[in-house]
Formats: sequence, C-alpha cells, structure tokens
Amino acid sequence: MVLNARLDHRDPLVFDTHELGRRPGALQRLTRTVDAPKDLGLQGVIGVPEGAPVELELRLESVMEGVLVTGTARAEAEGECVRCLEPLEQQLEADFQELFSYPDADDRGRPVAEPGDDAEDDEDRLFVEDGLIALESVLRDAVVLALPMQPVCREDCPGLCSVCGARLADDPDHHHDAVDIRWAALQGLAGSLEDGEKDEMSGDGPESADAAEKQEK
Repeated sequence: MVLNARLDHRDPLVFDTHELGRRPGALQRLTRTVDAPKDLGLQGVIGVPEGAPVELELRLESVMEGVLVTGTARAEAEGECVRCLEPLEQQLEADFQELFSYPDADDRGRPVAEPGDDAEDDEDRLFVEDGLIALESVLRDAVVLALPMQPVCREDCPGLCSVCGARLADDPDHHHDAVDIRWAALQGLAGSLEDGEKDEMSGDGPESADAAEKQEK
C-alpha cells in the first residue's frame, strides 16, 4: 500500500476533499483550468504541449471506502500526421473515473475477488492523504487512452510519394512511370539493336566500311 507522498495543496492538480467529510453520498462539483504538465500524451507522436490550458470538470463523491472522482478533461493536442508528416491539431476530450481510498478504511462493502480473478493490487490503488487527492497520474492515463496511436491530419490523407517523398495531397495526379527491373536488360539490348540499325542505314557500320574498301581496290 503506497500513499501519495507529500501532496502540495498549491499544485493545480491536487484537490482538497475536506468539504466532503466522510459522509457517504456527499457531492462536490468543480471546474478548473490548469496548465498541462510536461509530457502529457504520447511522446513523439501527439500530446498536449506543456503549459497549454486543460479544462477539468470534476465530480467528487464521498463513498464508504473513500472519494470517487469522475471527470472530463478537455484540451488541444498537437502532433504530426503519420502519413504525410505535416503538423496537426486535435481537440482532446478524455473521461476518467477513479476511487481514492481512505488509508484507514477497511474493505467492508467491497466485492471479494473470486479465485483466479485479477484482483487490483494494493500498490496500484490511490489514496486520500490528509484530505488531499492528486489527479496528475489519473489525467495522464486518461489522456493517453483518448489520443490516437497513429494520428492523421484527415481520414483520407494519401500520405507521401514512396519514390520522391512529395506530399500527394498537394498534387493528386502525381505519379512516376514504373519500370520493371526484370525488363531493364531487354530494354538495353533493344536500344543497342536500334543503334546498330541506324549505323547500317547511315553507312557508318563495319560492313559499309568493308564494302567501301573493296570498291577502292
């Protein structure tokens, strides 16, 4: 069982639950705009820039075991299209729900896991510490789940030309004449034959030279 360490009430993602008390059913609604913490999102893919505004709508409810937090986070994420590599912006909306347990609460009323079930490990649980709860880890998990693993600037983005790297959306008719390497040698041979025929017709070939020499004799 790991408690939140030294929570700072000045942290914008730390919330005070003292008004709820320990009265099951007590409810508190909060709206807050905070600065995005560093590395909020999928690193190197898409995320909310550090310091960008994140709007939080929260519902804090007191239950027997602790404080149940239900919320929605809204922000603007920035990233790069995986197809054409152009910068993109995307509106983010991430929903989450998490139970923060009281450190001294017992497990009465909690369902008992059946043998073989994957019961939640105590080390993964979050706790209320001195009436405070920290939402940063919850927010990070929610944002990662809400963001696309392969963001695109538009659903039908054609990407880049595999030959020259040109952005196909800028030139829909862009193409290259494909040459089958299996026929390249034959094309070279055909070119040599054509050159030989031209030499014969112009009289510059080796046979024309021999004929001219015989005539002189």
